Amino acid sequence: MSEPAAASEPTPSTKKVYDSGPTLETLDQKVSYGIGRNIGGELSRDANLEVDINALIAGLRSAANGEEGALNDQELQAAFAEIRTRAEEAARALTVAEQAKAVEYLEANKARDGVSVTETGLQYEVLIAGDGPKPQPTDRVSVHYHGTLTDGTVFDSSVERGDPAQFGVTQVIPGWVEGLQLMPVGSKWKFHIPPALAYGDRGQGSIPGGAALVFEVELLDIVTPEPTAAPAVEAP
Repeated sequence: MSEPAAASEPTPSTKKVYDSGPTLETLDQKVSYGIGRNIGGELSRDANLEVDINALIAGLRSAANGEEGALNDQELQAAFAEIRTRAEEAARALTVAEQAKAVEYLEANKARDGVSVTETGLQYEVLIAGDGPKPQPTDRVSVHYHGTLTDGTVFDSSVERGDPAQFGVTQVIPGWVEGLQLMPVGSKWKFHIPPALAYGDRGQGSIPGGAALVFEVELLDIVTPEPTAAPAVEAP
C-alpha cells in the first residue's frame, strides 16, 4: 500500500477553518463567533446544567430564522423553573455543608494557644505586635492581606498582587470592621471570621455561602486624606 501523501504546508493566504465549520473572515462572522464564545463561557460556569450543544444550536438557529420553537412558552417556563429549583437545592446543600465545616473549624481553632475570641465570635491571633495608633471608624487604612477559606484555598490576596489596599474602616465585612479597630498600626494579625461576620449564607464570588474565612492582615498605616484646596476667589 502506498504511503499517504504528505499534507501541503499552509501558505500565508490560506484561510483558517475552525472545527465548527465556518471560516471567520467577515466582521459579522467574527462577531457571531464571539457571541457564541460568550454564551459558551457563561454556560460552562453553570455546574447545574449539562449543556447539549446540538439543542443549543437548534434553539439559536430557530430563533434567528424566526421559526416557531420546538417547545412552547409553557414548556420552556417549566424547564427553566425546574433548573432554577435544582440550582437552589444545590446551593442550599453546599451552604449547609459549609456551615458545618465553619462550626467545626472555629470550635477547634479557639482552643489553640494564642487565639483570642471577642464577644461577637471573631477569633484573632497576634503574629506581629505593633505599637502605633488604632484606627477609628471614620479612618481610612492601608493594609496588606491574604484571604483563604478554612481549607487554605486563596480567594483574594493583596500580598500576591504586591499592592497594598486602602479603604475605610467601615467599608468592609463586619469581622474586619471589628478587628481593624483592635489592631495598632504596625501589627500583623490573623483573623478567623465566622460566616455571620463575613458573607453569611449568601457567599460572594468564589466564597461559598456559610463559609468561615481566614485572613492574615498587616495594618500598614492610617491614611490621612489629601487636604482639599479652597476654591479660588476672583478679586472684585
